[in-house]
Amino acid sequence: MLELKHVEKVYRVGAEDFHALRDVSLKIESGAFMAFIGPSGSGKTTLLNLVGGLDRPTEGEIILEGRNLADLNKDQLAELRRKKIGFIFQFHNLLPVYNVYENVLFPLLLNDEKESAVRDSVMNIIERVGLGGLEKKKPTELSGGQCQRVAIARALVKKPSLVLADEPTANLDAENSRAILELTSELNREFGCAFLFSTHDDKLIQYVNRKIKLDDGRVISDVNGSSEEVER
Repeated sequence: MLELKHVEKVYRVGAEDFHALRDVSLKIESGAFMAFIGPSGSGKTTLLNLVGGLDRPTEGEIILEGRNLADLNKDQLAELRRKKIGFIFQFHNLLPVYNVYENVLFPLLLNDEKESAVRDSVMNIIERVGLGGLEKKKPTELSGGQCQRVAIARALVKKPSLVLADEPTANLDAENSRAILELTSELNREFGCAFLFSTHDDKLIQYVNRKIKLDDGRVISDVNGSSEEVER
């Protein structure tokens, strides 16, 4: 589903170059449930941003379902994100003036769907993430764990191929973190979409089937659930 070929990302910081990613090559299968792990500054979030088309690599190729992201212009990347990629952020990024139902509906409206045609789908995913009966609540009326469930529903309602989750449990307590991880694991199996996390949360690492460790922008280990090194 996804392939990275010799990806580099360099930022100009003052008079110096900062290498956020160095020669990263990976193959990721459809339906993966995996995490990029490593300390702050190791390149985890940069990698997610590149895969999500939010930024472009300095060198190398990123190929999603046969399409080289380098060949897509700004509008084509935006369309790819709207239709193929779901995002779950550390701070939820919900629209505060919208209620739960409206936040989950929003990405479908961006895809020119008519509300009347997708209302049942929106209500079904809200129910599936455990928020049935709360669809009229605003984000300010919800707990952190509930807001993250809204973000998960919003990411999945358009049935993407890929969900990118940047530190999704960083601001949750242990109980809510466990609940979110169990939910995403179930939804990964149920919907068949790939989940790529960035995290330093040991609890999350225990749930994923593949762990790619980054340090100083390089992949230093890549192991599957049986602790075997993955061939890249």
